[in-house]
Amino acid sequence: MAQLPVAVVGAGIGGLSAALALATRGIRVVVYERSSQPGGKLRAIQVAGQGIDSGPTVFTLRGIFEEIFAEAGVKFADRVTTEPLEVLARHAWSEQERLDLFADRERSAEAIGELAGPAEARRYLAFSNQARNTFETLERTFIHAQRPNPLSLTQRTLLSGVKGLWHIKPFNTLWQTLHSQFQDPRLRQLFGRYATYCGSSPFLAPATLMLVAHVEQEGVWLLRNGMHQLASALHRLAVDLGVEFRFDCELRKIETANGRVHSVRGADDETLNCSAVICNADPAALPAGLFGDPVRTAVAERRPDERSLSAVTFSLRGTTSGFPLLHHNVFFSLDYPREFEDIFVQGRLPREPTVYICAQDRGDTTALAPHESERLFCLVNAPAVGDRRQFDSQEIAACEETTLQTLKRCGLELSANPDQKIITTPNDFEQLFPASGGALYGQASHGWRASFSRPGSRSKIKGLYLAGGGTHPGPGVPMAALSGRLAAQSLLEDLALTDRSNRVVMPGGISTR
Repeated sequence: MAQLPVAVVGAGIGGLSAALALATRGIRVVVYERSSQPGGKLRAIQVAGQGIDSGPTVFTLRGIFEEIFAEAGVKFADRVTTEPLEVLARHAWSEQERLDLFADRERSAEAIGELAGPAEARRYLAFSNQARNTFETLERTFIHAQRPNPLSLTQRTLLSGVKGLWHIKPFNTLWQTLHSQFQDPRLRQLFGRYATYCGSSPFLAPATLMLVAHVEQEGVWLLRNGMHQLASALHRLAVDLGVEFRFDCELRKIETANGRVHSVRGADDETLNCSAVICNADPAALPAGLFGDPVRTAVAERRPDERSLSAVTFSLRGTTSGFPLLHHNVFFSLDYPREFEDIFVQGRLPREPTVYICAQDRGDTTALAPHESERLFCLVNAPAVGDRRQFDSQEIAACEETTLQTLKRCGLELSANPDQKIITTPNDFEQLFPASGGALYGQASHGWRASFSRPGSRSKIKGLYLAGGGTHPGPGVPMAALSGRLAAQSLLEDLALTDRSNRVVMPGGISTR
């Protein structure tokens, strides 16, 4: 009897990685995607006839994807064109205060010394060592592990032979650690921004997020054809392996029988009997009932105040002058605590935002001709309240004005025609990713317990597995890919257990003895 297929809900990076992991082991996979193309948050927006990456723009941990492609029998470099960046990002606090961070940490230390003095350069090197130790402690014991808890993490750490958990100060906030590491408030602000990679506040997130500094030092790559190239390559590879994709197909219900997944049903009432489901959606969609009452209890419901950051983004073609943009650029607000107070406490757009710009036609040194139009993606952090209130046009216009003021203070003049600019708000992100409120990173990593409370690969419903940035090990392109692989691994382990217990899968997906 032929094995029933596995249904994957969502063709984001987590869903694509899970589909590939299963297909390489000969399992039939059907992927449902409500959009017309793969990628999920890894999306490109067409502006004036050109695609602009309008989701994740930083590509790290390339080895994860090399392994994914290698398992499918192809070389990553043959499918995705990458180029290492020497400058990780250019940062600015004013027109006179700028700092480049480099892949070469000695060059970074030299640049920090020029900005803040030799003592801070030495502190930076010590911080880099601590960030590396944190990453090495958590890489195998936490990041690659099936949903760990504090006890299992401690046991794995002891067995791994790396430095203990106490050495990485897991109970400190990132800001507390940075306050003890650096005297210059600009450096605290710079490295505190790594908390936003997980959609969190540096004043509430754990110190372990300093590991992001080490991840970037290990390499940041430029994808010359855009980040969406990665999703397209994963999709093509999955098709080559026989994965079936159903685009423009919104899944409305995951059905169960005898306490386990039975089938899935689309908006057109077409039903697919399946042996298991991997749900690559925001976990909040399950308890919200977006996939039907039978799976509402699959994961615990989270309070809205536990959500991560949302954003207001501007995807545009425009002209710039004054500030020498590189590919990645950060323009800091003057009052960092107030910025996160506005977002997480007051639930409003920051009165003075920190602004990230990805200048997609530039690399490390790429200069454009004067007045030449270029593709820009601008992002400011915002509260994830897109399902609770509407951001009106006046609020968004005010946000755009404060964004331009921050850029101007740092020496950048930016102009764009209204017909060459697309703005995405928390309300829009809620529409794109229902039940999230517009949160882009799942649950905020606030407090040392937060990382342990993200849903793991296995849900409370047999045969229903979870993947995506809202699940363990967390947000970001490589972490989402790992979540998909962990979901596939959990499913395969459970299938093996089922086989050993002499169970067979009957039509309809019900396991019997």
